[in-house]
Amino acid sequence: MPDAQLIALDWGTSNLRASLLDAHGQALETRSAPGGVMAVKDGQFAQALLALCGDWLAQTTCPLVASGMIGSRQGWREAPYLDAPTPLAQAAQQFITVPVALADGGPARLLHIAPGLRCLDSAGEFDVMRGEETQIWGAGLAEHSCCVLPGTHSKWAWLGEGGAIRHFKTFMTGELYGLLTQHSILGRLMVLGTEPKALQTDALLAGVRLGLRGHAELPHTLFAARTAGLMGRLAPEALPDFLSGILLGAEIGGATAGAEPLQQVTLIGDEALCQRYALALEVAGLGVSRAADGATTRGQWLLAGAAGLLGAAA
Repeated sequence: MPDAQLIALDWGTSNLRASLLDAHGQALETRSAPGGVMAVKDGQFAQALLALCGDWLAQTTCPLVASGMIGSRQGWREAPYLDAPTPLAQAAQQFITVPVALADGGPARLLHIAPGLRCLDSAGEFDVMRGEETQIWGAGLAEHSCCVLPGTHSKWAWLGEGGAIRHFKTFMTGELYGLLTQHSILGRLMVLGTEPKALQTDALLAGVRLGLRGHAELPHTLFAARTAGLMGRLAPEALPDFLSGILLGAEIGGATAGAEPLQQVTLIGDEALCQRYALALEVAGLGVSRAADGATTRGQWLLAGAAGLLGAAA
């Protein structure tokens, strides 16, 4: 593999995704496996890595860079949290390294794990991210812009000069949705199903409008996801999207309350989730754009270059 310049690892809680990149940062090959941090038993991270791309390590000498939960306290080795505002160039100088022993007994290779970020919120409490910062840098966003990364723990991030991540907020929207539908009385009247279903757009938007109005009293507002079913205002099939909309509206209301005025938000991440967020953000009067796919890998490439790992070929 003479063109290979970098092995980029997006190693999260649930999945491991590896990309073999050429001298232009383009993927020569990509592989993935359900070998996320929580699936690795007894600290056998090296075995999980070699099982996915051990042949790449045997056939190339290019460096390895990883971002995500692999650098968490539950990961291979804990990488530090850097204080925001943080530019990419600063993070690139704070990699931690882990030796990877090869199956053929050859010289160990070094895995470079990117740091996470932390900031203080208005109440003086810490907020953290690990992996999302790499996506944000890879998305190539404009200075002084705002982006949202939907997910189990949604992230809102505001950028400063030079693309530095100035501050951010985490919203446990996806996790709350899962808990409320599976483990609370709200789910009793819902038809959830196990297969992807068509989005009930009207129900979602009704929930968004309610969540925006009632975000400051969310424990009360959420109960509407039960009474809407009890009173026959929504069908059981529409209730999950109604609840999703309430949570999205509350997230947007909380994220924008007291913040600097926003006109435009860039979405980064999964297509289906970004579709929901785009609808909700438009109800809130915000313009929406989408970041190009491959932001994580692009961010890992940029970090590797800023750290001097790519050599003259890059």
